[in-house]
Amino acid sequence: MEPVAVDPCKGYEIEELFRLFDSQFQKLGVYEELKPGMTALLKPNLIMRSKPEAAAITHPAVTAAVGLCVQKAGAKVLIAESGGGPYTPGIAKGTFSACGYTEIADRYGFSLYTACESREVSLEHALRCRRLSVIKPFLEADYLVDIAKLKTHGMLGFSGAVKNLFGAVPGLAKPELHCRFPEKEDFADMLLDLCDFLKPRLSILDGVWAMEGDGPTGGRPRFVGAVLASKSPWALDVVGAALVGMTGEELVMLRRAAERGLGPKGLEELTVLGTSPEQLRVPDFRRARAASTDFLDRVPGLLRPVAQRLARPSPKVQKNGCVGCGKCEESCPMHSITLEKGKAKIDYRHCIRCFCCQEMCPQHVIEVRRLGLFRF
Repeated sequence: MEPVAVDPCKGYEIEELFRLFDSQFQKLGVYEELKPGMTALLKPNLIMRSKPEAAAITHPAVTAAVGLCVQKAGAKVLIAESGGGPYTPGIAKGTFSACGYTEIADRYGFSLYTACESREVSLEHALRCRRLSVIKPFLEADYLVDIAKLKTHGMLGFSGAVKNLFGAVPGLAKPELHCRFPEKEDFADMLLDLCDFLKPRLSILDGVWAMEGDGPTGGRPRFVGAVLASKSPWALDVVGAALVGMTGEELVMLRRAAERGLGPKGLEELTVLGTSPEQLRVPDFRRARAASTDFLDRVPGLLRPVAQRLARPSPKVQKNGCVGCGKCEESCPMHSITLEKGKAKIDYRHCIRCFCCQEMCPQHVIEVRRLGLFRF
């Protein structure tokens, strides 16, 4: 199993980040792989237009420092990402600008991909998803660097390097995949198929400021103070999850990765270079309410199917805060959201609880709700 480099980091000063990533590149042998003239594709998490301090996106300083390490090896830097919602050149440019990426691209000579072209591909070795669309640079670049943000996730519990590669799927093709794979086990397998197909050469986790609570966009920033790197996205996520008190066994995506022989079962199967995850762990890190089902393990087996149906969380619109922007309606794979009198309304008969609406709400007025008994 590939080692995972872990280093404490107090903030987003580019000079300090460059020093840390330069050291991690050396430890992991990345400089031996990058060659002059190569194009390295950097894939941050830019799920929506957001200020870096909100901790919903990969901080631009992290991506800048990684890009400088790539340039040190003589390779070219191209940054590409498709967030939620439509994927057009105008929207891509606006997202890069709002997230602080246009500024770092101009300052350091990086290229931003805004042509927004994609093509359908076959995933020959896939277990769950045999065909999907992928943005062109992910199929053409010489070296893929996956730069994820450490966050909670309403559907999967945890968002790291593996989940970050969902951004290689263009815009509104993402809700289609939610529709094709509505159950989280199947959705997790689809993400594993995609990650295995794209095969990132290096994965990095921005865990300086993470997002706790109702991530990946509606939570709150929480200082963790770490940056991580590995050639294995699966191993990186196991360590990243451990920093916030989660295990690979309890997270469906990492559990399935281990069952499929893609990644480790836990820290005991890893080699950590640098600081022990236990030294940086945040024990009271708040989880996403939608992903919390620990109590079901204590329900008798015969009653568990009923309990699962009753306990399943649902998105709930706070009408007073809704501005009728339509982002939730746009992102819903089942088209179960409509705007009535300028407010979003959810038809729960067709809702698959994927929480795309919660992710994409810019006002953060879509909450995760359970029946009162299960909230208790």
